[in-house]
Parts: sequence; structure tokens; C-alpha cells
Amino acid sequence: MGRVVGTHGLADAGRTEVAPRVLAAWDAFLASAESADLERGCSTAGSTGADVCIRLGLWTEYAALHDLVSSARSGAVGPPPDLDAVVETHRSAGRDEILAALRRHRDAVSIYFNSFDEWLDLDPTVSPFGRLPLLTTLLGQVYPLAVHALDLVDCGAPPPPDFLLDSGLAAFVDLLGGLACEDGITGGAAVFTPPSGGWAFACGEEGWTVTTLDRRRPGGTVIEGPAAEVLAASAGRSELRALRVHQQAGLLRLTDVVRRLGRTTAMPKPQA
Repeated sequence: MGRVVGTHGLADAGRTEVAPRVLAAWDAFLASAESADLERGCSTAGSTGADVCIRLGLWTEYAALHDLVSSARSGAVGPPPDLDAVVETHRSAGRDEILAALRRHRDAVSIYFNSFDEWLDLDPTVSPFGRLPLLTTLLGQVYPLAVHALDLVDCGAPPPPDFLLDSGLAAFVDLLGGLACEDGITGGAAVFTPPSGGWAFACGEEGWTVTTLDRRRPGGTVIEGPAAEVLAASAGRSELRALRVHQQAGLLRLTDVVRRLGRTTAMPKPQA
């Protein structure tokens, strides 16, 4: 149950590459949350803006970054956090309290990058995504940040910036690769977002790699469409058939992994 051996996707670039992307994503999401009416409903998420933000906050019973570090240090055992329970517990929180919880989470991530030893980065930890290296998990947070920034558009927030959507796709593809390796799946797939490019992963017995795409669509299993639409479909906010899928048989092998990732952005229904 020790450190993952081999390649580790985007985490292999190190925190000097990962940290700026993660913190910029947090800043962009905070801007979305601060401009949104959190009492309004998010039709895409089936919940309110407040619930969406509560899920991403740092709370007394959900220490987020501290819990990830503790899990990495203890061998990545135990169950993942119950984020639905966190939302239920704090549904009565006010706007200022919710925004403060978001800022605490962002600040905790920044403290990790600036103060914790890098030897922890590749140690596995248990997270809402599954058992993955700690640095992969921190980058993986950008995926729900991007999805929920899209949700907050229903609450009056502006559309998320392109760099947040692209980083969300990078995180999504990186998580796909890592979880596919964890499940023993070999091969790869790509998300192509013309005209800018996109991201692709390949995984095998020695781990997984993630690469950026140029303006030419690659061969193999490819999901093609605008970044916002790919993120929405991956999270169950829209139908995958709205996108172009090349060599769909390859995607079928990843169906369970995609569904598991989509569930990390699913919102609990309000209790009657």
C-alpha cells in the first residue's frame, strides 16, 4: 500500500507546474461564487448555489487537505469522505460562512504547496475520487471546481474562464488515467476540444501519462466537443450523445471510471 511505482500523469511534472494551475482554478471558482446568488437554484446540479459551494468548503468535520495528508501518511486506508453528509450538515450556513469555508480550503491547499515536504506528493491518499497520489488528488480538485463553476452560471455567475475549463479537462483526463490504472485497465483515450487542442492519457502496468493535444484530432478513442460540454456530460449534467465520440468501444471500457468521477460532482437531494 505504499507509493505508486512508475509514472503518475501530470503529477510527474511536480508541484512547481501543478500548484499554479490548482491555485488559479481556486481563485477563478471563488470569483464565480462571490458573484453568484447562492440562494438560487442550479438546474444543472439539481440543487442550490449554496449546496454546490458547501461541498467544496473546508469545515470542522471535513478538514479536506489535512485529511488527505493524514491519509497519505498512514498508508491510504479507510473510507473516502462523505461529502453528501457535509452538505446536509451545513445547509443552514449563511453566504459569508460558505464563502469563508471556500477560502479556507483554498488557503489550506496553498499552505500545503508552500510548507509541506515534496516527498508526500506521490504518496497515495484516499479521496472522493479514489486512491491516488496526493498531488494527483490536489490537481483533481480542479475538475469539480470547473464543473461547479458551470453550475453557478444558473445562479448569476459569469461563464467560467477558458483556462478554468481547460484545467478542469486536464484534471478530468489525469483522474481517468490514474483510476484506470488503479482498476488494471490499459490503453488510453483523449478529449479533443477544437480549435485549441485538449488532453490525452495512456496507461499501462507502469502507471499513466498525460499529454496535451495540438489542433489535430488524434487517433484512437476520442471525445470531441467544447470544453464546457465535455465537462457537463462527464458530470451527468447533459447527455454524452451531444458530443462526438470516435471509437466508442474504447470508451465503454472506461464507463465505470467516468461514472465514478461524475458522482464526485453529484449533489444530494434536499431532505423533506
